[in-house]
Amino acid sequence: MTEAIQEFFLETVGREWCVFFCSMIPIIELRGAVPMGWAMGLPWWQTFLISVLGNMVPVPFILLFINKFIKFLANSKVKFFNKLANWLLGKVEKNRGKIEKYAFWGVALFVAIPLPATGAWTGSLVAAAIDMKFWKAFFSALVGVAIAGVIMTLISYGGIAAIAGLFK
Repeated sequence: MTEAIQEFFLETVGREWCVFFCSMIPIIELRGAVPMGWAMGLPWWQTFLISVLGNMVPVPFILLFINKFIKFLANSKVKFFNKLANWLLGKVEKNRGKIEKYAFWGVALFVAIPLPATGAWTGSLVAAAIDMKFWKAFFSALVGVAIAGVIMTLISYGGIAAIAGLFK
């Protein structure tokens, strides 16, 4: 079944688009897209560029609309959505001082850490929650995504390739 799904995507959209779309998915983002590009045999520079571009696609939408979406959830009649929105807003308010102190570089470094839940989606959410200016937040996320891209490319094309070479 997995092979059928893989074959469908590769034949339908191609390797490059698979990497691009993978880098847009929350939590997976660029951290999963770069190893995917390596596994599909794409050149490192192509994987890096496609992953960074794909990872940045959701950022403007998050920056522009997430606060409205959170307010919508907070006003929802569904208790779960109310609790989720209020929890999130409480976290932001509790840490607002620390976040605002290191705003640009804080968001950039948070996005740059190649771990799940620290990517462009979450970094953009944090930037929007503290009302960081759009372009400042966008470029902060871009710097973070580029750093994460370099780290993941070095690990995938250097580290994984070196380890794989040992077992040939």
